[in-house]
Amino acid sequence: MHKPRELTVALGDRSYPIIIGNKLLNGGFELSKYVVGPDCLVVSNDTVAPIYLDALLRLLVGRNARSVVLQDGERYKTLASVAEVIDGLVAAGASRDVTVIALGGGVVGDIAGFAAACYMRGVPFIQIPTTLLAQVDSSVGGKTGVNHEGGKNLIGAFHQPQLVLIDTDTLMTLPAREFSAGLAEVIKHAAIFDAGFFAWLESNIGALLRRDSDLLAEAICRSCEIKAAVVAEDEKEHGRRALLNFGHTFGHAIENCLGYGEWLHGEAVAAGMIMAAELSGLASEDRDRIRKLIAASGLPVEPPPIGAKRLGAAMQLDKKVQQKKLRFVLLKSLGEAFVTSDYDESKLQAVLKRAGG
Repeated sequence: MHKPRELTVALGDRSYPIIIGNKLLNGGFELSKYVVGPDCLVVSNDTVAPIYLDALLRLLVGRNARSVVLQDGERYKTLASVAEVIDGLVAAGASRDVTVIALGGGVVGDIAGFAAACYMRGVPFIQIPTTLLAQVDSSVGGKTGVNHEGGKNLIGAFHQPQLVLIDTDTLMTLPAREFSAGLAEVIKHAAIFDAGFFAWLESNIGALLRRDSDLLAEAICRSCEIKAAVVAEDEKEHGRRALLNFGHTFGHAIENCLGYGEWLHGEAVAAGMIMAAELSGLASEDRDRIRKLIAASGLPVEPPPIGAKRLGAAMQLDKKVQQKKLRFVLLKSLGEAFVTSDYDESKLQAVLKRAGG
């Protein structure tokens, strides 16, 4: 066991730690001190629970711990799943000092966090992400919520966790496709904020795909540092935090058009980043570097053939739209991003034609 790394999301009296290490769920971490009251509800899914739920419950000895196990998949990221969690809290007779613990990927974290935000107008919760995508992105920053048939993440709330506990050993059981999807968010962080980190990823992508534990911890830590710094500066996405949506305007629209679950979130974001880089007018060598790194990560470099018109219509539901005008996160260069509604419409249409139609 290596000594865990610890970062802080600095939000005044709502600050919280991110703990990154191995064997943390195997008795290597004192979780109970972050559980506010005597009761807790663990929310997981039917893929993760059989592997890690018992180990987590052993860390909660002395607490009244119950669990809710949801069905696995983006298509279950709905208000109905939030209701399942709230039903579990009600059945447990939970009061305001209950702690909701999310054990799983980004879908579980978003559902559990939103239920915690809603129950009795807000109860504490803890994030224990078990996928790379959740570890480097969705577990940090307090965004919670679910999808609507009209668009992704249209229903939600900001609700910061008490703790983000990242056990890198959970990545060893992650399917290859899910692992690659998580790398999309790592690449995103590098592309928008840290050209040096991007070059490091180019040099180490092979070892990361082999799941070298030391390099994984390094990549996760750097991604969380970037995310934590942005959240501390702009918690509720009034400005700089919007930069974290690089590739997501296209990506969310791809997910919406396909029906949630056919493409993983990271796969859609990967194709979306390439489209956003093209719209940016980025130097061809930088566009090529982004494309090559995404391809080397086992991710798609083209959108699915859903049609330009349909994709464009889905993009109108993006949360960055203001006064019916699309706003994009674009790149000036690798490591330097900006948000704009001033884009070349003809170039946008050319980019959308990647999706056919």
